[in-house]
Amino acid sequence: MNSTVAVLDRVASDLDLVLGADALSTLSDSERLSVLNAAGEVLRRVEAVVVEAVATSDPVDVPNSAGCRSMNELLQRTLRVDSRTAAQVAKAGRLTRRDTDLTSGEFVPAKWPALRQALLDGAIGVTGLLAATGPIESAGDRIGSVDRWKADALLADVAHGYTVGGDVEAESDVTPAPTPEELKALAHEIAVRLDPDGAEPVEARAMRKRYLTIGRMRDGVYPMRGNLLPETYAQLQLLLDAQLNPKTDGPPIPEGVAFRPSDDDVDAVEDEFNSDLRSVLDTRTHGQKQHDALAAALGIAARHADMPSLGGAAPTLVVHIDFDDDSWARIPGVDGPVSGAVARHTGCTGALQRVFTEKGRIVGMTITDRIFDVYQRRAITLRDKECLIPGCHVPASWCEIHHVVEYARGGPTSTDNGVPLCWWHHRSLDHAGWEIRMNDGLPEIRGPSWWDPLQRWRVPRLSLPDFAFT
Repeated sequence: MNSTVAVLDRVASDLDLVLGADALSTLSDSERLSVLNAAGEVLRRVEAVVVEAVATSDPVDVPNSAGCRSMNELLQRTLRVDSRTAAQVAKAGRLTRRDTDLTSGEFVPAKWPALRQALLDGAIGVTGLLAATGPIESAGDRIGSVDRWKADALLADVAHGYTVGGDVEAESDVTPAPTPEELKALAHEIAVRLDPDGAEPVEARAMRKRYLTIGRMRDGVYPMRGNLLPETYAQLQLLLDAQLNPKTDGPPIPEGVAFRPSDDDVDAVEDEFNSDLRSVLDTRTHGQKQHDALAAALGIAARHADMPSLGGAAPTLVVHIDFDDDSWARIPGVDGPVSGAVARHTGCTGALQRVFTEKGRIVGMTITDRIFDVYQRRAITLRDKECLIPGCHVPASWCEIHHVVEYARGGPTSTDNGVPLCWWHHRSLDHAGWEIRMNDGLPEIRGPSWWDPLQRWRVPRLSLPDFAFT
């Protein structure tokens, strides 16, 4: 038997022992966390085996020899995954593929050599690799090979848990490994640094692609299709969030809607599991609720003053421009940067709130009320973007603002003492093992031992240091 297959068979047999002994059901919480960490190591290495097998094969001959039309079909059948997952694996294989030099016959480096090694080391999986490379790949030829290799090395160090610019041999420079979302955010920062002129072509293409069409009524509804510009999407999402926020009762139910079908509704399907005889159980799908939220928002928009509050006031779009580089702008809730023209246009419409920053720190806020006002909330939301606890991605606009130093102990109600925490993490902060402090106006966090065995104070989000790519 092929020795590689034999090794994998032994791994599968060992996992059968873990699953067959029913030992997982008797684990303590700490033991369960250890098992999940170890399983993550195994999972990432299995993904590396799959990607390397794809990267070292001929993308046409191998599928054809197996009677498959493409590598995607082959992966669906061998891995028993859907088409989307197969496409991700195939893309990872292309990014880590090493071609052979025609003269020497030796392998030449992959397009992303350091991240390929991080994959083989088990530091990242397929989603981590795609998250780290995606924003820079999107820039195409506007980012040269030398800069891409520098980005590759930096992202690989972060993926391994090394502090950027630190000594990888030093224990103090080892940090908890990032999630794919955190790698993607850092890759966006790198792409902005390396491609400052890329906003205008993107903006031009987006302007050409924007459209909204409403078709003719069919079966009592109007079909709608379109492409929204980032700032339009962000404003719409804020309006939907205001209606769908879990703290509210949800969007209003359209008049005449019953959650159980009536006797004369011949097209309705009775739900045998719905025993709600009073028809008050909300069985609307998420998409239906979003439609109803939009309908409510459009009606309220005519009255304006009745717009549901979000963070203490009507949803207000906040656009941030770095004074050092006004070619890009940032909008909370939008993946990656958008053209600076977006912010200039928004400012002309009067819907812009300016937040002044200096090296990431919010300056100029001097309000001292106990309750954070709407302007402070918006500024804190802009700075921290989401719940401060690493791995929690509840939008900051849905979060509660936590006094880092308690108000009862003299802590001021200022942006230098406020951080966003989701309802759960705010309620569990005292016993969950997370600690928060402010360092020169910037939040830092120290996590429990299962997350960070070194128990060191760290920034909650990955960010690109000032010295990188200068």
